[in-house]
Order: sequence, then C-alpha cells, then structure tokens
Amino acid sequence: MTATPGGPPLLILGVRRSGTTLLRVMLDRHSELAVPDESYFVPQLADRHLRRVDADEFVDDLRRIDTLAEWDVPLDRVRARLPDASPIGAAIGTVYAVYAEEHGKRRWGDKTPMYMQNLRLLERLFPDALFVHLIRDGRNAATSFLSMPRGIVTENWMYPRDPAGFACQWRTEVKAARRLGRRVGGSRYLEVRYEELVDDVEGVLHAICKFARLSYEPGMTDYAGNVDVSAKPHQQSLTRPPTPGLRDWRTQMSPDDVGAFDRVAGDLLHELGYETHEAPDALGRLRRTSYGVRATAWRAASFGVRRSPLWRRRHPPLR
Repeated sequence: MTATPGGPPLLILGVRRSGTTLLRVMLDRHSELAVPDESYFVPQLADRHLRRVDADEFVDDLRRIDTLAEWDVPLDRVRARLPDASPIGAAIGTVYAVYAEEHGKRRWGDKTPMYMQNLRLLERLFPDALFVHLIRDGRNAATSFLSMPRGIVTENWMYPRDPAGFACQWRTEVKAARRLGRRVGGSRYLEVRYEELVDDVEGVLHAICKFARLSYEPGMTDYAGNVDVSAKPHQQSLTRPPTPGLRDWRTQMSPDDVGAFDRVAGDLLHELGYETHEAPDALGRLRRTSYGVRATAWRAASFGVRRSPLWRRRHPPLR
C-alpha cells in the first residue's frame, strides 16, 4: 500500500439525500482538509486511462472537465507533479492534492453519492483511503429526494421516481458500502447515522475527526450563512444550523408509500435498528416477493446513469 502524501484521503459515502452535503460542508471547514463539491469525473478518468497514465494525455483530458474549471485547479501544477506511467489512482489523487494545496490544506476528501455505484473502483484507486459512511433512514431520504424541485431531476429518467424505486437504490447502495466496510476493516471504515449527526453535532464530529486522524475544530459547525446555496434550491437547509426533524416519513409519507418502501428495504431498516411495522420474518417474505421491482429499478438507476443530462454535462467527450 502506498501512503498518500499529506495523509490518507477521506471519502464520504452515502445514498443521495442522506446528509452527505451537510457533512462535506462541515469537514471542508477543517483547516487541514479540503472536500470539494461533487466531482463525477473519477470513473470516467479511470475508464479512459486504465492502470497507468501518459501525463500529457491525462492533463489534456483534465482540461475538458468542467468541474475542474469550476474548482479553479491550476492544471500546470498538476502536470509538474505528475511523472509518466503514474498509477491512475495516484494521478487522480494529484488533482485533489493540488486543489487542497490551493486552499491551504494538506489533505483532501471527496463526496459524490454517484460513487456508491463504484465502491470497488474507489477501493482500488485509493488503497489507503478512509471511508465515512453516512446512513439516514431511507424513508426520510426518499421523502427528501422525491420532493426535490422537478427541474433538478427532470429528464433524469433513470433516477427513482417512487418510494419503491428509491428503496431499491437505498438498500443496494447501503449494503454495498457496508460490505466495503467489512473488507477494509474498522481502521478504514466508519459508519455514522445522520440522525445522530444532527442531534449531537459536536460529538459525532469528534468521533469522525478521531477516526480521520484530525484534531477537532469547533469552527466546523459554523457554516450557516457561510455557504453559497443561491443556485441550489435543494440545499437550502444549509442556511441554518443542523436541524433534527427536517423530514419525518411518519407524517410526510402515505401508508401506501411506507408499505412500498418496506416491501423492498424493510429488512435493512430492521437490521439498522430503524422503526418498522413488520416482524423480521414477514419483512424477509416481503423482500423476496418484491425482488422483481427492486431489480428493475436498480438496473435502471445503475446502467442508465451515463445517459443522464447531469452525467453528460459533467463529462464532455474526451477525444
């Protein structure tokens, strides 16, 4: 295992609408850690350059990625630090490292929920990475996602459009991240509950900092009013301090929708200790009978993602 200069990267995992942006914003306020907004480009670069990179070709590809222009990463500095035949993971890590240095920090992280479909790839690319997996009650995450402004998800036909579809993605991705945790072990994987984060912000951040080998800094919680969300209507909760109860499936989901979610993912809700209305044996039977809808929804979410407008906008063709 090759150690990353400056310290291991910290990768935030979580199903979309699980509070990963909130956690990213707080961790990014640490004086030693830079966690930019969602990147999207890691699988694309890994697919294109495989195991080793030609430095000039790699940097030429970087010039066509809009995200890096938005991050204002000086690509000449990336090129200066990048020898030919670097492993692709080290090359991608160099991009993040330069970003971190530009912000006066020694370590970097990432928060891109789309990468929940690429966990094996992350594990291979960044062999010393630390993973913080943020889990939220899937019914509250579904309520949040399905109430997002339609313009954000319009035309993204592969994204879940109903509670059963979201339950399929939530169950599959949470289980995949927990399998990753078993593979890499407790020294590299930490599981955090969103509900605990918003109830005890300082306590949970202390635990994350200890896991990440960082000192706790009180300023991490002082983000309200310091984050520009003017162009992100779905992130307006960042204008206030961490607030429990922003979503409550008990009052915001219909009984039919709750039942649809439970039929797909009730067994995992029970396993994680969340309230359910069915006995474990019944949940197992419900899950088995719902396999068809779960598999169909997940295939749409997984294999259709690269046809979405979001993916195309973030990933111009690299020719």
